Amino acid sequence: MTMPDDDILAPRRSRSGSRAGAASSGTEGRGPIIDQDGHEIRPETLEQGFREFRFEFGKDSPFAGNPFGNRTREQRIARMEAIAKLLDVAFVLPGTNIRYGIDGLIGLIPVVGDIITTAISLWLVREARALGAPWYITARMLGNVALDGVVGIVPFAGDAFDVMFRANMRNVRLLRRWLDKQPRI
Repeated sequence: MTMPDDDILAPRRSRSGSRAGAASSGTEGRGPIIDQDGHEIRPETLEQGFREFRFEFGKDSPFAGNPFGNRTREQRIARMEAIAKLLDVAFVLPGTNIRYGIDGLIGLIPVVGDIITTAISLWLVREARALGAPWYITARMLGNVALDGVVGIVPFAGDAFDVMFRANMRNVRLLRRWLDKQPRI
């Protein structure tokens, strides 16, 4: 016998007016609360745990603000390098020394995968521009992304090219070289 959705949300009342299966006071549960190890949990402990558990999204919270904004220059560069490594060299092909990333894996999905990875690569170029990279650096970065995206559309051969070309690592290296030449303020 299945239970209607209404009974799940609000237990049925018996004809006498009290809840079915509960004590007449209505404050007690239907039985003891048991944890995953089979031990009984006292209701006071549960209530105390609920009072201590909370999320804080205020100014001083680590969860405050936009996760993509308000970063220092070093944090932005570190994030770009981490994303580039994830996209291009995160894994090693077993038995070989060939490194590949999720760019090569997602690229196996025809057209859609290449669009997704190209969009992420373009975001990296946008971040470089936001860090102050000049037009000739961003032009080279866009050229790498365009070459990776166009050749990546070709089934299998394009995915092999993605694995060997590593456009995102090239772009981060270009940006890093340019940043190293800039005076620190």
